[in-house]
Amino acid sequence: MTRRSRTEYLIVTFGLLSWASAVCAAPTGHPTRVILGPIDESKLVVLEGNTRPEANAVNDRGRVSDDFQLDHMLLQLKRSDEREAALRQYIDQLHDPQSPEFHQWLTPEQFAEHYSVAKEDVDTVTAWLKQHGFTVHGVQANGLIIDFSGTAGMMRSAWHTEIHNREVNGVKHFANISDPRIPAALASVVAGIVSIHNFHPKPMLAPKPKYTFTNPYGTFWALVPGDIATIYNINPAFAAGYTGLGQAIMVVEDTYLYSKNDWDEFRKILGLTAKYPNATLTQESPQGYLACTNPYFQGNPVDPGYGDDAEAILDVEWASAAAPNAAIVLAACVDTSTTFGGLVAIENVLNGPAKNLPSVISMSYGEAEAWNGAAFNSTLFFAFQQAVAEGVSIFVSSGDEDASSAAEGLPSTYGIGVSGFTSTPYNVSVGGLDFGFIPDNVPPSTYFSSTNRPDYSSALSYIQEVPWNDSCAGGLAASYLGLTPIALCNSPEVTNPAGPLNFTLNAVGGSGGPSGCANGAPAYSGVVGGTCTGYSKPAWQRGVTGNPNDGVRDIPDVSLFASNGFWSSYYIACWTNPAGGFPPCASVPPSDWSGWGGTSISSPIMAGIQALINEKTGSRWGNPNTVYYSIARKEFSTTSVCNSNTVPKTGSHCVFYDITQGDIDGACQAGYAGFLINCYKPAGMAYGVLATPSYYDDPAYLATPGWDFTSGIGSVNAWNLIQAFPGVSGGQ
Repeated sequence: MTRRSRTEYLIVTFGLLSWASAVCAAPTGHPTRVILGPIDESKLVVLEGNTRPEANAVNDRGRVSDDFQLDHMLLQLKRSDEREAALRQYIDQLHDPQSPEFHQWLTPEQFAEHYSVAKEDVDTVTAWLKQHGFTVHGVQANGLIIDFSGTAGMMRSAWHTEIHNREVNGVKHFANISDPRIPAALASVVAGIVSIHNFHPKPMLAPKPKYTFTNPYGTFWALVPGDIATIYNINPAFAAGYTGLGQAIMVVEDTYLYSKNDWDEFRKILGLTAKYPNATLTQESPQGYLACTNPYFQGNPVDPGYGDDAEAILDVEWASAAAPNAAIVLAACVDTSTTFGGLVAIENVLNGPAKNLPSVISMSYGEAEAWNGAAFNSTLFFAFQQAVAEGVSIFVSSGDEDASSAAEGLPSTYGIGVSGFTSTPYNVSVGGLDFGFIPDNVPPSTYFSSTNRPDYSSALSYIQEVPWNDSCAGGLAASYLGLTPIALCNSPEVTNPAGPLNFTLNAVGGSGGPSGCANGAPAYSGVVGGTCTGYSKPAWQRGVTGNPNDGVRDIPDVSLFASNGFWSSYYIACWTNPAGGFPPCASVPPSDWSGWGGTSISSPIMAGIQALINEKTGSRWGNPNTVYYSIARKEFSTTSVCNSNTVPKTGSHCVFYDITQGDIDGACQAGYAGFLINCYKPAGMAYGVLATPSYYDDPAYLATPGWDFTSGIGSVNAWNLIQAFPGVSGGQ
């Protein structure tokens, strides 16, 4: 690191103890060379799945000039099959309480020594790039990523693909028009270029709109930190002294905050500062082998009131709400012309000094697996894999597009798919829920006081939950109005652009589904199919009641409230970006602050809860899914009283609340050449509903007892979860 903050991310007693314990770890083996033959430029192979769906004639605006510069592209390499198998086995041992390697986390130096790419192979690929005129800026310490720049002409000559201008929904972009090709001799090491375009991932947040779904009470219940502490039973942890002290929670962004003062005001006005004065917030641009430029404040030039700084402030505020004495670290690098800055930040952190490793990372960005492409997906896979080997827990938003992560907020034409940011086996995928008392006709007074406490909270207890779903295809909304989802989605109130329910055509809600296109290439760009395959189902997810025997990784893992006000509840945030139209928070009451929903908020809250677990157990946990699912497996097999609808509002023994009603179904319409993809649409109807399969009405997906695609293993009773975590001996 060339720059330091006062806290150095994690220069605290717990962090140093965890680092020191890793010295005892004993991985074996070293990478060996796999590129053995000469490089023959006439023998080429295609790097499949590395072309964006927008690469079509409709969006094409012609080839860029040969001297068009592509800065800081990331070339993803891959370790040998032998080293990959050894790493996976070692990670299993790190999470096995019966193994002598249990919690003996690796340092970044140890990881690079044993699970990297052989230096000879890295040198060969680097020399090949330079031979074609590219500038090589650096190689990641683990040898898996090369940072390089060049021109469009060089890309056409070396990688055999052209770069064209694109215009999508009025926004100008550039992208490659076909999958790159490389000499076959390099194929054993090169996974692909992370991106050859400037389509960056989207933040998983949904602003509270000017509408809410009509309800008989005409009231909003805006949530503050005190509400979440009551609803998810975090207060007993605070009372027991577990507040996140000594823990570092990192949120990964591509911008700094518009104003750091917003975080201070959020905490002060909502009662956190007085009770928990040891919290800190730092903003860092992690330096390393990959170029990271300080982004400062990066607004959104297309929509200044809805930039990534809104995402950043939500992450730091709500992570602090769940772990109010933790050190919050915002790690951000500016986006390059081709690379998401948040990815550069996390890569540099995981390959930097061991003492700078946070215990928990939350990431609130996403993009469908089939849109990311195989190379980008592999980069996320390798990064998260390294994180858990180093003891860092990764929490990622499941997505905000119901069951179709490629829907981009519109009626789905791409079918069912999940975000590649959240579908790896090495992260916790955090889904989104809403409250169910309005559709179930339960009086709000059951759950909310008529007056606020001094910290502006009013929640009285746990509140029954349903999947977050703003769509007309949602069964709860349709039933509430006395219609079927098909009838509602084709009603004038929805189909008329001026209709009061027109917003429900958009795919907005908590995402879930099976991994389907982490590897390979779709037959139709952006649609799961062709040679696409999902990640294999991890052992810890098998055998849990409700989880399908589909052989692939399923998401989400756990869920928390994430609604943007559909059933009249949402989160508030102190965000004073004047372009968004919000004044300084101290000048107005919290009821006039900005309102939000999204799995962007449920993820940092769950990360905060994990920080409390780390504090109580005195250890990092790498991939905590291994424990979450073990607890859920036992709970689901021995009791049926943890149903969210019937569970005791207070005093519950449950760790996870099982969500059993509702769905994450979304509206859909014909896509490619009039094809219906995972879309049940009766003849004569303009819109259908997502379905599996598409020829009859089988909603994607329904909440059911046990694990399901709408909520995973459900939401949490935080104090019970903290107490259920096992003790640690012999490792950190």
